[in-house]
Amino acid sequence: MAKLAAGEAAPARTSSRNGLLWLGLAGLLILACLSMMVGKYGAGPMQLFDALGAALTGQKVDPILSTVLWNVRLPRVAAGLCIGAALSAAGATYQGLFRNPLVSPDILGVSAGASLGAVLGIFLSLPVVLIQIASFLGGLLAVAAVYVVGATIRGCDPALTLVLAGIAVAALVGAGISLIKILADPYDQLPAITYWLLGSLTVITRGDILSILPALILGFVPLMLLRWQMNLMALGDEEAQSIGVDTRRIRLALILSATLITAAAVSISGIIGWIGLVIPHIARMLVGPDFRRLLPASMMLGGSYLLVVDMLARTIAMIEVPLGILTAAVGAPFFLWLLASGRRGWQ
Repeated sequence: MAKLAAGEAAPARTSSRNGLLWLGLAGLLILACLSMMVGKYGAGPMQLFDALGAALTGQKVDPILSTVLWNVRLPRVAAGLCIGAALSAAGATYQGLFRNPLVSPDILGVSAGASLGAVLGIFLSLPVVLIQIASFLGGLLAVAAVYVVGATIRGCDPALTLVLAGIAVAALVGAGISLIKILADPYDQLPAITYWLLGSLTVITRGDILSILPALILGFVPLMLLRWQMNLMALGDEEAQSIGVDTRRIRLALILSATLITAAAVSISGIIGWIGLVIPHIARMLVGPDFRRLLPASMMLGGSYLLVVDMLARTIAMIEVPLGILTAAVGAPFFLWLLASGRRGWQ
């Protein structure tokens, strides 16, 4: 009887978790609409629907409202969805891959490398597009360096070797960033560098989003296709290899995909910390550790969370608060609670 009850409970649990995914998608759409309306230039639901209808039918609408909604807020909302989803997906991937609940997308130095590229671009007074390219390439090169170092060290656990190499490379890159900040013009370049390192969606345009879409798609597709193998990788290398999984190739594909979407996100928004650490934990609490559900849940929650944080950044003060400050204000207490509660069974 106990086995029968357990067998009946499992499908019910699965159905409930699938229902949470659909509920999360509905909440995401509501938050996206709300984010379009919130700001210094207020817009009610009817104004939003009128502007949408005018855009579809070609009718004229208030030019100021049209500019605010379609040229300022729509790119910002789209960027929030893409960046939040990318950082959360990367965090969930790294946590499962390294079997460590305290791992985030920064662990392999991608954020540090992207920061060095952007800071160097600002220091050289490059155009915005070239700064974004430098940031993107910096993130990829930092992770490539970590992987090369990890591949040359034999006889140690591969996951642990990569983590330690990532810490070392991130520290080295951080020293480079500090050096550039010292050399930068304190009246022009240094404020721009500081603001970029705090993260913001303020100046993101449609062109910025279009520029990172290929990298995001190229990174998301392998993660979605390898979701079931990610569950096997979480068991450990020996167990996964015993059932025929090529752990080295799968690990490389997952790391490259997670790095690609993280570097793409950071290149246009700056450093927005804690999302890749906090959101996968919340998603895991809601839908469980199965990566087939955990990945889409993390992506939806990450996009929703960043939209909420961005709305707060626009409204809680007279000036816009950098996103990195707000995400740290939420993420750090969550991290401390995670340590204090000593949660187990996260996989």
